[in-house]
Amino acid sequence: MTSEQRSQEANWEYKKTGNTPGSTHKGGNANAGRNSGDFFGTVMQSVYESISSARGGDKGGVSVLEAVSTVVRPVVRESLASGAVVEGSKAIVLGVLKGTGEKDQAALKTLSHTVRTVIRETAHLNGDVAGAASGLVLGAIESTNLTGVDASSAVSAVSRAAVEEADQIGASAAEKVRETLKKKEIGGVRIPTPGTH
Repeated sequence: MTSEQRSQEANWEYKKTGNTPGSTHKGGNANAGRNSGDFFGTVMQSVYESISSARGGDKGGVSVLEAVSTVVRPVVRESLASGAVVEGSKAIVLGVLKGTGEKDQAALKTLSHTVRTVIRETAHLNGDVAGAASGLVLGAIESTNLTGVDASSAVSAVSRAAVEEADQIGASAAEKVRETLKKKEIGGVRIPTPGTH
């Protein structure tokens, strides 16, 4: 990670929690009393602004995928600390895709990278990978109006990336992700079968 990326990550975490990275305080109180809608909207807007800023100031050659990794990691930590894994993961997907402005195959590539980053970071922090997978699926479905990608293709991309990343992490994570992705409905939203239109 470059010093600029570390600085962006530190600025995001400080803005959201009032803590510097590595602080022993988890920052969960930053969202105490907020409902999930407030948390979702705040996270989505912050991710969108951070991605837009990283991409807009692309003088140092920061790629979309590097920007996503830098922005997403502290957001996953905040979502876990706030107990809002599903909302946070969904907001991450929408904020990233809105921030990059990508369409079609480029959007699917970024979506897959975002999914891998969220699953990896959630597992690294001993978080709820099943909840993260649920939020990622919901975000992918809702993102179709931003990306021009149909819902089944978006869900396929999430499923493939989440399972592949979870497999690399371990059997327990992989099983939790697979069970989540078998569901026909998540949070009241019907999940299209991957690969069907």
